[in-house]
Amino acid sequence: MPTISLHDLIPVLQVAIGPVILISGVGLLLLTLTNRFGRAIDRSRQLAGEMSDASGAERARLASQVEILYRRAGFIRLSVVMAAICLLLVALLIIVLFLTALLKIEAGPVIAGLFMTCMASLIVSLGAFIKEIQLSLQALKLELDHVRRSR
Repeated sequence: MPTISLHDLIPVLQVAIGPVILISGVGLLLLTLTNRFGRAIDRSRQLAGEMSDASGAERARLASQVEILYRRAGFIRLSVVMAAICLLLVALLIIVLFLTALLKIEAGPVIAGLFMTCMASLIVSLGAFIKEIQLSLQALKLELDHVRRSR
């Protein structure tokens, strides 16, 4: 295997810094998403328990809340999966960057393709996150409307 000098390796390390920072940022996004997922699941279980003791109108209201939570959990799951795919692609991108430097091969299209695919998966993840936040506001609106009517 050909050796690479430190002088030739430094630019590769500099180029790899961007993807490494992306790993940190997406990791924080995943932490946020998993926390939201856990809260949605816990709240769903709580509401499902309350449904067993509820009467007709109250049961319907709780069922609509649980339905929204289920949809939210689906969007969070999509967001987590796409963020994880983004991280896998970033890791692969870093490996390809180093392999191209070590083996002295030109892989510009592969690197560009990996980066664009990584960004596309991050965009889908963030889009699903935005949709989940919209659904959480919808659930809050339902709850506030119920409180206003019950006064």
